[in-house]
Amino acid sequence: MATADIPVIETPRLRLTALTERHFDDYAAMLADADSTRWIGDGQPLDRMNAWRSMAMLLGHWALRGCGMWAIELRETGEFIGRAGLMKPEGWPDLELGWMLKPEHRHHGYATEAGSAILDFAWNEMHAQRVISLVRIGNEASDHVAERLGGEHIDNIDFLGGATHLFAYYPPHREVRRAG
Repeated sequence: MATADIPVIETPRLRLTALTERHFDDYAAMLADADSTRWIGDGQPLDRMNAWRSMAMLLGHWALRGCGMWAIELRETGEFIGRAGLMKPEGWPDLELGWMLKPEHRHHGYATEAGSAILDFAWNEMHAQRVISLVRIGNEASDHVAERLGGEHIDNIDFLGGATHLFAYYPPHREVRRAG
């Protein structure tokens, strides 16, 4: 499998690595959970066939755009706990930082830890000028993650049929143009 082009990122507690078939059962279970999918896409859980299609789309995004979602694993155990990464599918307003965690792994700071490492990747490897997060209005936990990551709530938009907060992140060392 051609996962060599997908970098591995390690943080103090996490390993961000390519989604592979060994993650699929846990990935499919996460996407079958209505609480996990209520803020993503049309809000509906996915069956195994559509979870497979989701995983394939995420992997294909790496080939098409040079970025995508990583599997999030606990470094100590290798356990799959969710996904996070950067995406800009057709029709997206900008490069998006997104995350999804299995229910039992929420509220431990994992999304913030992964998101911080992913933003570093966006600035240092992709040289992105801006990254956004699209958070459905009402998803207060993800609003808090975006804020902890330094996201600035710049707009409310209708996105894929849902009222959505638009958060923007900017590189930490933006060049300031000086007159003279």
